[in-house]
Amino acid sequence: MRAEAGDLFRHVSAEKSALYRAVMDVFAAAKRQYRLQLRPDEVLAEASWPGERPRIEEVNAALAQLADWGNLESQPDTARVASLGDFYRARFLYRLSHGGEAVEAALATFAQTLAHRAELQTVALDDIDSRLAALEALAGEAEPDAAKVHETLRDLVRVFESLAENAQAFMAGVARSIELQQADATAVVNYKRRLIDYLERFMGDLVRRADTIARRLQALGPRVDALLWLVAQREARDAAPGDAQEQAEAQARRWQAWRERWKGLRGWFLSTGHEPPQAELLRARARAAIPQLLGAIAALNERRAGRSDRSADFRLLAGWFAACDSDADAHRLARAAFALNPARHLSLEAAADTALPATTPWAEAPPLVIHPRLREYGEATPRGPLPTVRERRQERELLARQLAEESRQVEAARARLATGRPLRLSELGELDPHAFGLLLRLLGEALTEQADPDRPVERLSGDGLMQLRLEPLAADSRAEIRTPHGCFAGRDHLITITVLDEAG
Repeated sequence: MRAEAGDLFRHVSAEKSALYRAVMDVFAAAKRQYRLQLRPDEVLAEASWPGERPRIEEVNAALAQLADWGNLESQPDTARVASLGDFYRARFLYRLSHGGEAVEAALATFAQTLAHRAELQTVALDDIDSRLAALEALAGEAEPDAAKVHETLRDLVRVFESLAENAQAFMAGVARSIELQQADATAVVNYKRRLIDYLERFMGDLVRRADTIARRLQALGPRVDALLWLVAQREARDAAPGDAQEQAEAQARRWQAWRERWKGLRGWFLSTGHEPPQAELLRARARAAIPQLLGAIAALNERRAGRSDRSADFRLLAGWFAACDSDADAHRLARAAFALNPARHLSLEAAADTALPATTPWAEAPPLVIHPRLREYGEATPRGPLPTVRERRQERELLARQLAEESRQVEAARARLATGRPLRLSELGELDPHAFGLLLRLLGEALTEQADPDRPVERLSGDGLMQLRLEPLAADSRAEIRTPHGCFAGRDHLITITVLDEAG
């Protein structure tokens, strides 16, 4: 059986797989049209060939090979026999075999599953609510109609299974940070708007409908077993004939199956033990999708702001090496470019009293005394009890004050520069270190996008919170910005920094 199943799928990976799939698509379409058999010339006329139209001999060979693998069944075609020579000539009618039908159904399901996109179905919540309302009305009758109860429960289970399947697929695949980081910035922004609107609409419907559905499930709790038993009795009528015990076992199995489905439905909207309802988990996962999306957008902006071309850097460095006047200059450039300056990285307590600058070469420095324990065990600290934990509350408070002060200074610098109005660099006057650092960072991001120094440039900041427009003025213009550390001078520009709100 395993060997036969392998032969049925051989046409998918064979040398002429495109030809074989075109032939099988014709037979799959014929089955949907309730046509039982096809002739080779009909296959040749109806198939959508991937390339050049094949000859009838190639089609006959493909049909014979598919019949040999078990995908098709053939029988002699005697309807067109007009002479004795036609009778002895090989003519066949082909139809899908049982295995071929199974393979086509499997491939169709496979393609449908790959193309399926996870959806958060708000319509399914309305359908579940309406089915539960109908079931509640049937449960209130003195003698519920078994056929109506059965139909309502089947519709309820079908809608709920679709909702649960799509929700699981959404929770498993909503984190699309890798795809977003490889996408275009405009596509990312458009997708962000659609996804946020989509999630907000679904979460609103989920909050509104989940409470109503939970109340209906609690109201049906004491009476649902009787309804499920009634449905199990109705289904047991179609069971295979047997003795009374077999009939009772079949009815009990169906009742347990319906109880399990009902338990799954309750677990979606009602808390079971220590576990929250699945609807709450889905709601939390949908909320978490928004920060994930914003994080992916921030990573995209950061990658755009910090782009680096290693090959271009090496070509520029090679030009610098070629321009060196002597080998000494080349060696000095190499040490600066590749961080080869001498440094004493090993710090030991024995050498604490002989502090030397980091630029001291090893050959000119006094020797270091290495403890034998360090050579033997790779560590200098002897084994023993762990030191007591230090109380670092004052250090944490100091760090918190420093962070708050830095945040205040950054906000002040942003308020000084991000006015939303065009301003000349020469009009900025004197800037404090934080405002000057913010200005340098924005200028550096803008200049990476500027292909021509005479053209204006406009871009978002690396964190996506500010919009910067830099427009150069006359080539002989000059701007000077004074700072506590010195004077920053260069060509004057017209700069516009705007803080973006959440909608922007």
